[in-house]
Order: sequence, then structure tokens, then C-alpha cells
Amino acid sequence: MPSWVERDFRAYLRCGILAHGFARIRCDSCGHERLLAFSCKGRGVCPSCNTRRMAEVAAHLNDRVLPWLPVRQWVLSVPKRLRPYLHSDPKIASGVLRVFLRAVRSTVHTTSPGAPASAGEIQTGAVSFLHRFGSSLNAHFHYHVVVLDGVFSESEEGGAEFHEASELEPRHWQELQRTVQRRVLRYFRRHDLLDASTTADMLTWQGTGGFSIDASVRIEGHDRHGLERLVRYCARPPFALHRLHAIGGNDALRSTDARLVYRLPGPTPDGRTVLLLSPLELLQRLARLVPPPRVHRHRYHGVLAPNARLRPQVIALRPSELVDSPLPPDDEIEPSQAPGSQAAEGFPPSGRSARVRWAQLLARIYEVLPLLCPSCGGQMRILSFLTDPPVVRSILVHLDLPHRPPPVAPARGPPQGDFLLDQSPEVELTAAEPAPAFDFDQSGPEFQFDQSPPDPFD
Repeated sequence: MPSWVERDFRAYLRCGILAHGFARIRCDSCGHERLLAFSCKGRGVCPSCNTRRMAEVAAHLNDRVLPWLPVRQWVLSVPKRLRPYLHSDPKIASGVLRVFLRAVRSTVHTTSPGAPASAGEIQTGAVSFLHRFGSSLNAHFHYHVVVLDGVFSESEEGGAEFHEASELEPRHWQELQRTVQRRVLRYFRRHDLLDASTTADMLTWQGTGGFSIDASVRIEGHDRHGLERLVRYCARPPFALHRLHAIGGNDALRSTDARLVYRLPGPTPDGRTVLLLSPLELLQRLARLVPPPRVHRHRYHGVLAPNARLRPQVIALRPSELVDSPLPPDDEIEPSQAPGSQAAEGFPPSGRSARVRWAQLLARIYEVLPLLCPSCGGQMRILSFLTDPPVVRSILVHLDLPHRPPPVAPARGPPQGDFLLDQSPEVELTAAEPAPAFDFDQSGPEFQFDQSPPDPFD
């Protein structure tokens, strides 16, 4: 097991445990206090931290990055023969993504009326998400890319001019599947990942040979709620905790015959709607879905790239009729004006910081304000962060809260001990060595020969 997988699992065991440290939150009006445990900030196992990261990415893209223009989701799946390479080597996964983005850029360009004919004069904008998982906790590497549905060109005044891909139809991305198939296989062949015979054989597979592209999901520029839901779907964690439960309750997990049920979001091709797993099988599936460290979960491309020259003009694009319009109805309020946003709750703007406050995220997801006092309705504030074990223990003991973390079971022994195998030797080691079946005469030769070299001076 890779070291980063073990670190992620061990960090999850400390997530949300008051005994490992917490923050003190107090209401200035009535003096009501509460304790908030620290999170692990894991990237693969912890559903709570992954959900927070999902909401943060969606809020950031919706409020600060993606302009008020139509976007389209492009999804690429590759054959099972190629997926192990994408799982094991981030460079290969990035190379396949570049091949896919170049093909999408060409297709969007040709379906955008009014765009410059030269490919060097246009740019696209996209945010890509690399998924290592499928809906049934399986290892399924594929790509979700949110692409602005059109191309940009630079106007005479130096600004960004958008040309919408109004002629894009399903037949275009269906034809694109064959193009991506040839280019990806050529990439694998050029990097000596597949031999020539295997590449030629995969080109003859039925249909598109396991390559699948879908671009049927399109969000209009004014539908900011729909855009945020789409980005949350693209940035979602590998599994949902509310779909997992133990047969017989949590107390049944102490048994060696414990079983877990994971409800699938939809039926599988063979008709299954649930997965029946043992605890070790669940851990084995989750271990394969933990992403390696120092690999970005989402990336920016084209005019949305950090150093793109047109990025400031693109992210500031808004419909002119919405700039000076009065406040829209409640059902049309954009997320930046919704409860939990900076404008609605009076939070000061965060300047250049792209992070969203914890309280804002909770208000944005659950439509509740976590820093409102449950006793008087006043504003609560964070007093301090406590990490010193003696101080943490004394406070928890005083409040009659668990001051010891839950015990962690030791690692199990080798799997050979689970089987009743007779490993005793067939021969008794203390017995004397038996006599040989044949007698051999090992005495010296009858004649002796002088094999010393002659004296050269004789």
C-alpha cells in the first residue's frame, strides 16, 4: 500500500474527535459556548472534508472564475485496457487530457459561427476534473471537463470577444470519439506503452473501442444555481456516507462476520442496486481511490488559466442588462447574493484570497447559519484554538465529554493465520539421518601422479 494512502486513513481516524483539539466558539450576548473539533482535510477517504472541498471549489468557480456565459460538460471515458496507466502515472493522465482538450477545442471552434478561421486566433476556456472512481466504489479513471460553450478572440480594443458554439450537435461529439480514439492510441504507442500490434488491434474494436464522449449537459449563462450544481457534481467525493450502513447497526461491526451495505445511485448493468461488502473489502476499495499527493484535483485551461492574458476580461463578463438591474426575485437570486454569501451576510470581501469561509460554506449548502447562537440568536465568534493535550483533556473532563479518542484496533496478522493449514514437517527433524541406499568407494586412487610443473631451469 502506498504511504500516502496510509496517511490519509490515519488522518481520517482523527477527524472530528474533540480529544485531538478543537476551537472554542462563544456568543457575546448570552455567553453560550460550544466546541468545534478539527478536521483532517483528507483528499480521498473522509466524506466530510471532501464535501467541504467540493462546496468550496463550486463556490469559487461560480463566484470568481466562470463568467456569465453558457458552459457545457464534456465527459471522456477510455477502455479498461488503458485505465491502469492513468491510475499509476499522473503524467500519462495529463497527456491524455491534453489530447482530449485539443480535440474539443477544434470541435467547438468549427461550430462557432463568426469566430476567426485561424486556430491561432481563438482560445477556449475550461476547468477539468480527474476522477479516479466510479459510482460503485470501483476504480474507473475518467475525465469531466466544464468548457465555456464557445471560443474567444481578441477584439481590436484588446478585450475578449465571445463566439458561441450555436451549431454544436450530438453528431459532432459522436464523431469526435473516433478522433480521440486514434490520437490517444497514437500517444500510447509513441510513449512505448503499447506495441504496434496491440494498437492496431484496438483500432479494429467494435464501435469506438471503449472510448466514450458525452457533451449533452449544457448550462445557460444566467443559471448560476445550475452551474454550481454542475461543478459540485464534477468535484464530488468518491463515495457518499449516507449511502453506507451496517447490517444490524454499528454494534454488529465488532463481529468477524460484519457486513456493510452501500446503496448505489443507480442500477448496474447486471441489475444490482446495492453492494454487500465486509469492512476489509470496503477499505480495499477505498484505498484504490485515494489520489496521490501533489496532484491537482482540478485544473484551468485556455483563457481561464492563471497566467492567461485574457483572463481578467473573461472572468468579468456579465450580461449588460444585469449590471444595473434591481434586485431579482428570490428564486432568481444568484449564489453570491444567497444566504451565506459575503453580500447577504455582511462578510467583508476576502480580497485576493480564493478560500471561502467555513461558515459561508455551511450556510450555502444547508441554508443555515452555523455562527448564530441557538439560545439568543446572536452572533457567535471563535475565541481560540486549543491543541495542548493537558488543556484539552481538562476542558473535556470538566464538560463531561469524552476526553480519550476512540481506540484504534491493531493491524491484523498475516492472512495465513486465518486458514487451518497443517504446516508441520513431514520428516521428524530430531531423528537420525538415514543410511544411504548404496555404498560408494570413496577411497583415494591406486596410483599417484606427479602433477607439479617442470622446472624451467632444469
